[in-house]
Order: sequence, then C-alpha cells, then structure tokens
Amino acid sequence: MANALQVSKATVSNAYNRPDQLSAQLRERILAEADRLGYRGPDPIAATFSRRRVGAIGLVFDDPLTFALTDPAEALFTNGIGEVCERIGVGVLLIPRGTGTELVQRALVDGFVCHCDVDGDVRVDTVMGRGLPAVVVDGPVRLGVSHVGIDDRAGAATAARHLIDLGHRKIAVLASPLLPDGRAGRADLTRQHSARHHVMRERLAGYREGLATGGVAWADVPVVECAPYGRESAYRAAVDLLDSTDRPTALLAASDELALGALRAAAVRGISVPEQLSIVGFDDAPPAAWSDPGLTTVRQPHRDKGRAAVEQLIAPNGPISTTFPTALIVRGSSAPRASS
Repeated sequence: MANALQVSKATVSNAYNRPDQLSAQLRERILAEADRLGYRGPDPIAATFSRRRVGAIGLVFDDPLTFALTDPAEALFTNGIGEVCERIGVGVLLIPRGTGTELVQRALVDGFVCHCDVDGDVRVDTVMGRGLPAVVVDGPVRLGVSHVGIDDRAGAATAARHLIDLGHRKIAVLASPLLPDGRAGRADLTRQHSARHHVMRERLAGYREGLATGGVAWADVPVVECAPYGRESAYRAAVDLLDSTDRPTALLAASDELALGALRAAAVRGISVPEQLSIVGFDDAPPAAWSDPGLTTVRQPHRDKGRAAVEQLIAPNGPISTTFPTALIVRGSSAPRASS
C-alpha cells in the first residue's frame, strides 16, 4: 500500500497511530486506499513486539470488580491511578479477585499495580515471576518490589487513644475479614493471630496498643468480623453488640463503610450518637463527612496512593517505598463517655 500511494511505511503508520503528523487530506487518502484493499490497520500484537511496550498496566486487586467500581475508598484509589494513566497515555487492565493466576500470567501489560494485602497471595507471586515492573499497595512488603501504603498500625492506635482520652473503656471493634474464608462473627484471639489480611492485622495491633494506654485489656475487647465486607454486615454485627447486656460505649470500625453500618444500627435501636455511643471509622472517604452525625475517622490519602503507585511503576530506578501519613479527623460521632 505504501508503494501504491508513493509514501513511506512510517507515513502509513502515522495515519493510524499519529494522525497529528499528517495533513487531513493525506490521511484520508491513505485510509481510503486501506479500505479499498481491506486493510484494517496495524496488528496490535505485532506492534507490541516491535515497540516492546504495550501501553497498559495491570491492576490486580483483592475484591470483585463491582467493589472496585463502587466502594468510595477504592474508587478514590482507582481514580488516582486513572489520573496518571491518562496523563502518560496508558490504559488499565482490571484483574479482580476470582480470576486466579491465569489472567495475570497472560495479561498483555507493561507492569502491575497489586492492591493485594493477603499474605502469600499467589497472584502477586505470579506477577513477580513475570519479571515486569510491579508495585504492591497496602500489602506485605516484597523484596525487590516497590511499595505504597500507610502506617495502618499508627493510624489505628491514634483512633483508639482518641476514645481513651474521651473516657471510654467499654470499646468493641468492627473488623473487616481477617482471613479469606467468608466467616463472620466474633473473632477470638486465636483467629486474630492467624489473620492473613495484612491491613486488618496491622489495624488490630494498633487498636490494641492504643487501648492499652487506658488500661484496657485486649482480651476483653470484642472483635467482630463483618463478612461479606460492607455496611450490611457491619449493621448486623453492631446490632449484636448493642443488644448485648454489656453494651459498649464506643466502637472502633476498621473502615468508614463499617462505621456507617454501625451508625444505622444505633439509629434503629434508638441509641444516640455520640451521646450514648461513640463511633470512629477509618478512611475518610467522602460519605464520612456527609453522615449524620459526621463521622470521626482516620484520614488516609486514597487518591495519592493510586497516583504514587503508577508513578513508581514507571520510575526509571527502583524499587521505591512510599508511606503516606494518616490523620485523625474529629467530627460529631465521638464525644466524652456519658457519666453513669
């Protein structure tokens, strides 16, 4: 075709890949001739091999695809990834939970962002085995792989100390799943020690450290797993705690979504927040400021984490480790313990 049009192969390529390099008339002439010959453009697979660059990254995460698109905190993280990808002109291949290692193994990408926090995740092992650039977000640190996260333990300890400073001593914890087995309900110390979700394990350790400053024995703190993760399971867990004879005066929720479920449970049971019950979340996703009352929570920079993950992925030198700070945001859902 290039010979028939008396142009170079590079000019034909530009008609498809860099149209701004050609005049509109020349591009139209090339495309018309291609249509006459039945040519549908460059083979993307062949182009990938010639450039040794795909122009896409793989995003591997722990949750179903619907969660990544709807959960407020996860959506902010994905938004941050999208911002950088748009700026540098690359796409994103979503690889959710349940796809196993096969999709990771055959994914046509230039590198991976792994938002995976389960110890020994075989998908992360598969990523590392491919030898492509990779970044782990929020999960256990892997030797030779870039990492982005926060100090979950310190953030949780700050939340617990906030309740201690307010005079609370009867405190319970609403936890996201500790193991990927779908189990819900109260988690004893043995189950807590066997937790495989890195983030939840770190936050439980932080809660324990913070409560210890007020003389609260961790063995006396009810820890309830909310599964499947979300407001509904947190609502059920909070109802169970609020209906108990030894009702807590405060709840530490491992995420804002769990805290919002607890707020709903308190409203249904006629328990006033914060006068009769204080609730502290974790994330400071947008719904936290719009709840009634506004949610006291630990802020972490979800969008910044997404941006940093892609920027580290494309950085010429690595591995790189970035730990973002957290901050306690005090709103109306926490208050001093009411006197008996």
